[in-house]
Amino acid sequence: MSNFTFLAQRNAYALFAPACLEAENIYATSPALCAVGCRKALELAVKWVYAADTSMQMPYRDNLQSLLHEPSFRFAVDYQTWGKLPYIVKLGNLAVHTQRSVSKSDALASLQALFEFIQWLDYCYGADYEERTFDPALIPAEKQAMDEAKLRQQESLLDEKEAEIQALRQQVAQLSAQYTAQKEQHKQQRTFTPDDLTEFETRKKFIDVDLKEMGWQFDGPEADVQEEYPVENMAGVVGQPGFVDYVLFGKDGLPLAVIEAKRTSRDPNDGRTQAVKYADYLERKFGRRPMMFTTNGFETYFWDDATGPQRPVSGIFSREDLQKLMNRRTQRLKLETVAIDDKITDRYYQKEAIRAVCQQLEQGFRKHLLVMATGTGKTRTASSLTDVLSRGNYVTNILFLADRTALVKQAKDDFKNYLPHMSLCNLCSNKDDRQARIVFSTYPAMLNAIDEARTRDGRRLFTPAHFDLIIIDESHRSIFKKYRAIFQYFDAILVGLTATPKTDVDRNTYDFFEMEHRVPTYAYDYETAVYQDHVLVPYYNYEVKTKFLEEGIVYDDLSQEDQERYEEDFDEDGDVPDFIPSAALNEFVFNEITVDTVLQDLMERGIHVAGGDRLGKTIIFAQNKRHAEFIVQRFNQLYPQYHGTFAQRVVCDDSYAQTVIDDFKIPDKAPHIAVSVDMMDTGIDVPQCVNLVFFKKVRSKAKFWQMIGRGTRLCKGLTCTDQIDGEYTDKRRFLIFDYCGNFEYFRQHKEGYEARETKSLSENIFGKQIRLIMALQGSDFTGEDFQAWRETLVTTCHGQVVALKDELISVKLHCQYVDKYRNRDVFSCLSDEAKGELEREIAPLVYNPDTDELAKRFDNFMYGLMLAQLEQLPSLRHAQRQLRDTAALLERKATIPQVKDKLPLLKEVQTDTFWEAGDLLLLERVRQELRGLMQFLDQDSKGKGPVVTRLTDPVTECQEGMELEAAYDFQDYRAKVNRYINEHGDTMAIYKLTHNIPLSSGDYQELEHVLTCELGSREDYQREFGDTPFGLLVRKIAKLDHQAAMDAFSTFINDQSLNQKQIAFVHKVIRHVELNGYMEHVSELTRPPFDKPISFLKLFDAKTRMALVKAIDEVKENAVDVIA
Repeated sequence: MSNFTFLAQRNAYALFAPACLEAENIYATSPALCAVGCRKALELAVKWVYAADTSMQMPYRDNLQSLLHEPSFRFAVDYQTWGKLPYIVKLGNLAVHTQRSVSKSDALASLQALFEFIQWLDYCYGADYEERTFDPALIPAEKQAMDEAKLRQQESLLDEKEAEIQALRQQVAQLSAQYTAQKEQHKQQRTFTPDDLTEFETRKKFIDVDLKEMGWQFDGPEADVQEEYPVENMAGVVGQPGFVDYVLFGKDGLPLAVIEAKRTSRDPNDGRTQAVKYADYLERKFGRRPMMFTTNGFETYFWDDATGPQRPVSGIFSREDLQKLMNRRTQRLKLETVAIDDKITDRYYQKEAIRAVCQQLEQGFRKHLLVMATGTGKTRTASSLTDVLSRGNYVTNILFLADRTALVKQAKDDFKNYLPHMSLCNLCSNKDDRQARIVFSTYPAMLNAIDEARTRDGRRLFTPAHFDLIIIDESHRSIFKKYRAIFQYFDAILVGLTATPKTDVDRNTYDFFEMEHRVPTYAYDYETAVYQDHVLVPYYNYEVKTKFLEEGIVYDDLSQEDQERYEEDFDEDGDVPDFIPSAALNEFVFNEITVDTVLQDLMERGIHVAGGDRLGKTIIFAQNKRHAEFIVQRFNQLYPQYHGTFAQRVVCDDSYAQTVIDDFKIPDKAPHIAVSVDMMDTGIDVPQCVNLVFFKKVRSKAKFWQMIGRGTRLCKGLTCTDQIDGEYTDKRRFLIFDYCGNFEYFRQHKEGYEARETKSLSENIFGKQIRLIMALQGSDFTGEDFQAWRETLVTTCHGQVVALKDELISVKLHCQYVDKYRNRDVFSCLSDEAKGELEREIAPLVYNPDTDELAKRFDNFMYGLMLAQLEQLPSLRHAQRQLRDTAALLERKATIPQVKDKLPLLKEVQTDTFWEAGDLLLLERVRQELRGLMQFLDQDSKGKGPVVTRLTDPVTECQEGMELEAAYDFQDYRAKVNRYINEHGDTMAIYKLTHNIPLSSGDYQELEHVLTCELGSREDYQREFGDTPFGLLVRKIAKLDHQAAMDAFSTFINDQSLNQKQIAFVHKVIRHVELNGYMEHVSELTRPPFDKPISFLKLFDAKTRMALVKAIDEVKENAVDVIA
C-alpha cells in the first residue's frame, strides 16, 4: 500500500497512473530518479487534463511549460496547488543533470506536490473521489535494482512509446464531454484542501534548487549549507537572537557567504543591512568575514565589502568560485609590482594600456575599454594583460570572445605563442578541454555552452563566477542585443578591445562599458601609430569613378553597339528598361568591362612582390556571393596563366572558406587575391597584405576603418615594388583602390551611417502585435469583431511568453518579466510601462515556430502597415503601394489554384475604395488570406538569374593620395597633452623648460592657455594631473636636454677634487634628471640606484652634499618659478 496505490485500479487514469506509482517506488532507491519520475508523471497527468476537459485551450506549444502556464489550465487548478507544480518541473530538470544534488527531502516535496495535483484532478474528474492525505510512511522502503545511468539518460522512468501515449490520450478525449460536464457538479459536492504553502516558502524552494544546481549540499557528510543558522547580539542588543536564511561553508568549515532572502515583492536590498550584521557576527565567531548575497528570487546582489562595492549578479556562486574569491583577499599583489613581460609586449603604448587597466582595476572599476588602431597589437596586449593579472592573482579563468570562428582560432593561436604555459580551449572546435584556463569562443557558442556544458558529475560547468576576466574582441558588434545575456550572466572583469568604437544611440560602446563618451580606459590612434611611432604603415589611395558605378546605366547614353547588346541582355517579354540604377550593378547586373577595368587597374598599379613579378597579397571587398564569383571568373578569363588559383573567393557559406584564409596568410602560397564577402573585413591579420580594393559601398564608419586596417601592419623583410618608390625592402605603405566613392562619402559624412540593430522576425512581429493589442483597447475599437481580433493577438503573444524555457539562461535572466507576463490578466489592459517591458525585455526572447519564413515576413509587413495607418506614419503611402504591387504580381499567377481562390481579394486590394475605407479588420483579413501565397512570389526571385552584360563603362574621374582626416577623436586628454608637448618642442615655453631656463610670465600664460583651454579644460587637467605644476609636467613628458643637464651640474663635473666614484655618482644624478626632467625629492638620493656601491651620505662630505642638493633643487625650481 502506497500513496498512489489507489490509482492502480482506475483504468481512466492509465495515462499517468504507472508513472506516479513508479516515481514513488523508486524514491528509496534514488531521490534523483524519483524527481525525474515526478516530472514525467506530472506531464502525463497534465496532458490527461487537456484531453479530458473541453474548457482547456491548447497552448502555443505542446510542451509542459506551455501547458502549465496556459490560462485556461492555470486558473482552473487551485492557486496553491498550481504554485507547487513549477517546483516539480525545476527539480526534475536538475535531477536529469546531477543525481547528487537531489536529496530525499527534495524528492519528498516533489512527490507531495504531485500527489496534491493528482488529488485535485481526481476531485474534479474522478468517479470515486475521496479526500486523501499524503503520508510519507506509506512510501515503499524497498530498494530496486535499476540501470540508473540509462534511465537518467532517457530523462524518463517510463519506456512508453509516444504512439501509446497518444492512444491513451485519445481514449480520454472520447469521454471529454462527460468529464467536463461532471467537473462543476463534483466541485460543488466535494471538498479539496491543498497544503498551505506561503509565497516565501515556495520561493525558498526555488532558491534551494538554484543552490543545488551550483553544487551546494544541504545534507549528508559533505553538507556545506546551513539554513536558519542561529546568530546572537542582533541590532546591537546583547543576547538578541537572529537566524541567517543560509550560510554557505567552505571545505575548511569556515563560512564563505551568507544569503538573505526576501519575498519576490520586495527589493532584495531591503536585506542588505541585515546581511551585514550577520557577516559581522560570523566574522567575530570564525575570524573570517563572509561574503554576502541578497536575493528575492528574481534579483540577486553580491557584496564582498572587504574588496569592493555591492553589484548585481545572475545567481548564487558555486563553492569553488566563492573559495577562489575568498583566497584572493590575501593572495592579490599590488599590480604595479607585477612586471610586464617584454617577451609578450615591448612597445610603450601596449604597456601604458596594461597599466591603465591595472590602475582602474585597483580603484574598483570592473569594465575597461582599450581603443587601439588595427594592427597595433590588441590581442598581444590582451594576452600580456592576462599574464599580469594572472601573476598578480586577480584572475584564474579567462574567456576570450570574438564574433567569427576564424577570429576565435586566430586569437587562440596568438595566445598559444604568447602564453605557452596556460591551458587553452577553442569552444567552437569541441576538441579541447573546456575546463582550460583560457576559453576562446564565439558569442552563440558560449551562450549555448552556458545552458548545456556540464561537469562530469552533471553540474553546470560555466557557473556565474567561473570566469574572472572576459576579453571582448572588437567590442562594437555582438555585445549588444541578444548576446548581452552573456555579460549579464557572468560576474567578471570586462576588457573590450576595438579600433572603432560605436557612438550610436542604440549601440554605444562607451555606454556599454559605463564610460564617458570618447574617453576609453586607454586610446592609441591610427595617426600616432603611423606618423609618430611608425608601428603601422600609411595607406595611399586611388579613387576611380566609372559612369555606371556612379550614375547607373542609361540606355540613351549608350553607343549604338552597346544599345543593341543592352536590348539583347535586358529584354524581358519585349520590355527593355530605360535605366538600370547604380545600386543594381554588382547586385544582379554584372558588367564584364567594369570588372575587367578594376582587375586590370589592380594588376597594373598594385604593389608587387617577388622582384615585381607577382601582385602582392590583395583583398577585394565584394558586394555579395555572386559578385565575388563573377570577379574570380573574370580574373581567370583575363589571366589564364595563373591556372585558376591566384584569385579565390572567401564566402561564409563556402565549406572551404577557412582553408582559403589560412592559405592566404602564407606569403608565397596561392591565393594571392582573396575576394571577400564580409569574411575578411575585420580581424584577419595578414602583414603581407599590400593592396585593398573597395568594390562595394560602405557606409558604416566602424566597418570602413576596420577594412582599412587589413593593410596597416608592418612587414619587415618584404620586398615591394610600386609606382611611387620603385623597389624597396620592408613594407612602407599599402594601396587602396576605391571604385565606389567610399572616401568621398566619408569626407562629406565623417561619422558615416550606422544601420540600427536588426531584430529577428519573431521579435519584430511580437513587438508590433503588442502595439496593436494596446491600440485595440481604445474606445474606437470596442466592437465585438475588434475585441475578438485583440483576443487572438493576446492569445498568440501570451502563448509565446508561456512557451519560453526557464532553464535557458537568456530566459532566466529575465525571469521577473517572464513570470509577470505569463499571467494572462496583465494583457487585459496594457499600460505604457507594460508595453515597454514587453517590447524591451520579452520580445528578444520569444520564438515564432512558424516555418514559413515568407509568410512571417508578410505578417511583419502587414502589421507594420496597420500601425502606420493607426498612427498616421509617413511610411503609410509607401506601404500601401507595396501591397498593391504585391497583389498585382500575384494576380499574374491566376493559374495557381491557391492564387485563383483569392482573386477577388487581390483585385479589391488594388482599388481606391479598399484604401478609402481604412478598415483595420479588412487588412487583417488580407494578412490571413494572402500570407500563404508569398511562396509563389519567391519562386520568381529564385528563378531569376543574374544579368551579365558587356557594355563600355568609361572612367569619369580619377584622383590619388588624398587621405581622410583623423577618424576618431578619443578626447583622451592625457594623450593629447603628451602629443602636444612632444610635437611642439620648439615653442618658447617648452623649449625653455627642456633647456632649464626659467619661464617668463608670458611663457607661463601661453602654456596655461594651451593646457587648460586648447587641449581641454582646467577640470581635465586637475582630473589627470592633479596639482602638478605646468612646468614640471612638461619636464616629465619632454625630459631635460642632455647639454642643459650637463650644464646644471658643470660645477661638480669640473671639480678636480672629486674622485672617480663621486663623479660616477654625479653622472647617475644627471642621467636621472635628464630622463625624468627633475628629481622629485632629494630623499631619492638614499634609494636605488643611488645607494650602491656607496651611499650618498658616505660618499660626500656635508658641504659637497649641500651643494649637490642645491643644484638638484635649482633644476626643479627652474621649471616652477616664473620670473618677472
